[in-house]
Formats: sequence, structure tokens, C-alpha cells
Amino acid sequence: MKNYVDKVYAHISDRIQRRLFKTPSRLSVSAFSILIGLGAFLLNLPVSSKHGTLSGIDALFTATSASCVTGLSVININDTLSLFGQIVLLLLIQVGGLGIMTISTVFILMAGGKASFAERNLIQDSYTHSGNRGPGAILKDVLMVTFVIEAAGAALLMIRFWPLYGFKTGAWYAVFHSVSAFCNAGFALFPGGSLEIFRDDVLVNLVIATLIVLGGLGFLVISELKNNPPLSRRSWNRISLHSKLVLVTTLFLILSGTVVVLAMEWRNTLSGLSVGHKVLASFFHSITLRTAGFNTIPIYRMANETLFISILLMFIGASPGSCGGGVKTSTFATLFFLGFSRMNGREHTTAFNRTIPDQTVNKATNMVMISFFVVGLATMILLMTEVGRVTYMESMGKFIEILYETVSAFGTVGLSMGITDQLTQTGRVILSIVMFTGRLGPLIIALAISRQGNRHFTYAHEDIMVG
Repeated sequence: MKNYVDKVYAHISDRIQRRLFKTPSRLSVSAFSILIGLGAFLLNLPVSSKHGTLSGIDALFTATSASCVTGLSVININDTLSLFGQIVLLLLIQVGGLGIMTISTVFILMAGGKASFAERNLIQDSYTHSGNRGPGAILKDVLMVTFVIEAAGAALLMIRFWPLYGFKTGAWYAVFHSVSAFCNAGFALFPGGSLEIFRDDVLVNLVIATLIVLGGLGFLVISELKNNPPLSRRSWNRISLHSKLVLVTTLFLILSGTVVVLAMEWRNTLSGLSVGHKVLASFFHSITLRTAGFNTIPIYRMANETLFISILLMFIGASPGSCGGGVKTSTFATLFFLGFSRMNGREHTTAFNRTIPDQTVNKATNMVMISFFVVGLATMILLMTEVGRVTYMESMGKFIEILYETVSAFGTVGLSMGITDQLTQTGRVILSIVMFTGRLGPLIIALAISRQGNRHFTYAHEDIMVG
């Protein structure tokens, strides 16, 4: 009987491993699911709350938001979570930002073991643009860069927080917000869960903004900049095409976003500020839209034009191999150069005197199309669960609020127009799924649940009319 039970257990275990961990995409989905489940369990414990316990849905939502480094919250973190709960939240942010597979492979290497082929594949795809480096070297760079930048950010924030909150609380605030900023999580321990009380503080704004940008560039780009600073034309030419696209696109989005926010909000949310502080607030908001989630000006008071641009920036998001979400800057750049190349009569997509492979262009197109579908479907479902069958006149403003919330969740941004804590239980579950999808990427989700294998035939060609 014992042998029979052992055989059944071994069979079930083997089936689970092959189902959940067969491919890197399934491995990533399974690992993040386990992380979220563990986080929800810990946050649901009485020791995690200052008063009572979190409900199961609220614990799941908070764990998902932290693991997916989103920042949306249905609770006030500082008023609701105890120090233990805040530590759990910080660990979820850190592990989620680096990627659960990175952490697990570190443990394997430290124990003297070797990373599996799937783990090597996933790490190389996540943190490099080619498979010419081993996981040990990649992880060493990733962890070194992460902890050095976070430590430097915490030290700089301590300059402001120590005089305001004392050494102990100031140190905790400095570490928490440095990690939250670099991982593009957007969780804050201040009143209202934002940084509005530091709107005029140049030091806090610039430190947080720098951490957000560095965390959103991607580890490959940071590594290239560290080894080859683009201080001259010759150095710039040695940088990979991927890094060039990421850097140029990031700079363009930050500057254009700053100009739009400054122009649209000059007499609105920025009124009453000096010219310098208006520029600072616009600059910070343009950066935080790129999946970070901190805010120094109230979102619900912004003009419609600003909200529209904000949705576009949140949808684009950060860069591949980074802590951020969205469809990624390189995807946006690839589609831009695709259109530019076609308008100039070029058969292939080119950028910076290089040709982008058709396979990469197709992947970028698929990513955007699937992302549009995810955001559109989630918005439609939330309109049904949160608004119901009412007319437009009866639900004034609800559509833009829900669309903003959905794109914020998908881009793992964390900014909200103030409706997160008003969502129904069903709405919170839907938004958790959107955050999970946005963090891992629609293509990874699709690959994880799709059947493996390639078709060895093609259908007959037939042309259609377009345009």
C-alpha cells in the first residue's frame, strides 16, 4: 500500500512540475503566483495589521499590487499595516521588482547547485538582449546594481527624513521609499499614500525621480552605461541598439510629458506654485507616470488633456528587463520606426543605421495588440461591475476613472483617481488579474497557457482589401 501511495505521489508531483514548470513562461507565471499567495497569507495574519486583520480579498489585492510593483492600494498602508506587515510589503516589492526567478537562482548558485536550462533561459531573456552570458554573471550585476543604487537612494533620503522623523523612523522611511522607488512600486508611508507633502522639496523629488528612472531603464542598459558612458560620439556608437532605443525613447517621453503637464496644469493643479516648483512637479509627474505611481499633485483634479496623455504614458511604461511594466519603451520605439520606415518606402524596419529583425517587429506588434485587448476587456468588465447598466448622464466621469485605473494596473503604475478603495470585491479581483498580467507581460501569459508545438503547414494565400 505504501509503495502504491508513493507511486501516486510521484506521478502527481511529476505532472505538476511538467505542467507548471515545463517552460520559462510557465515557470515565471507559477513563481509569481506562489509569491502572491505567500504574501497574501502573511498579510492576512493578525500580526500584519495594527487593528484586526485584513480581509482575504484585501490581502490578495495588496500582495498582488506589491509583488507586481504596482502601488494601487485599497488600504492606507501606514495606518493599517503594522511594522511586520510593512516589512512583508517591502520584501514583496523587492522580490517582485527583481523577479522571483532571479532570487531563486541566487539561492541555487549560493548552495553550490547549477541553474536549470529553463532558469538560464528566463534570466538571459529578462536581463540581456543576447544569450552570451551565464546566469551567475548576470545575477551578480543585477544584485550589485540594485543594492548599490537603493543604498545610495536611502542615504540621500535620510538627509531629509532624519531631521523630520528621527533616526529610527527616518531610516525606515528612507529604506522603504528608496526600494519602492527603484522597483517602481509607488507605495508610500505618508498620509494619503503619496508624496504631496514633499511637492516643493527638491531633494526628495530628484532622488525619487532618479531612482524611478534607473529602475525603469533595465539592467542591461545600466550595465552598458556603467561600462561605457556615452560621453562622446565614439562611445555612443559602441552602445547596443537596444540601449540606444531605450535611452532616446525614455528621454523623449520624460521631456514631452513634462511639457504637456506643465502646459495643461499651469493654472490648474500647479497654480500657487513658483515657476521653478511648477517645472519640478511637472517633471516628477512625467517620470512617475512611467510605472512608478508616486504623486505630488492630486490626480483627480487634473485636466482631461493631462489624463489622456497620462494614460498613453502609463500604457507605454518602462523598459524590458526593468522593474516596470507596460508594453515597454523599446516596443513603442520599434513600432514608431516601423511606421517611419514604411513611410520612407523601406522594406525593413531600421533605426540608428541598424535593421530591426522582422521577428522582433512582429513580437512588438503582437504585444501591443494583446495589451489593447487586455485593457479593453478589463475596462468593459469593470464598467459592468462598478457602474452597472446606467446611462452616461448617470455615471458622469466613471468611464475615464475606470479606464485610468485599468491602464494604471496594467502598466503597474499605481496612480489612481481615487476609486481603488471603492471597488467591489469582484472589481478588486479583476484589477488583481490585470496587475498580474501587466507585470509578467501579455505574451508570457499567452505562451504559458497555450499549447506547445509548431504547425508544419500553412494555408493558401488570398488577398483582401484594406484602407
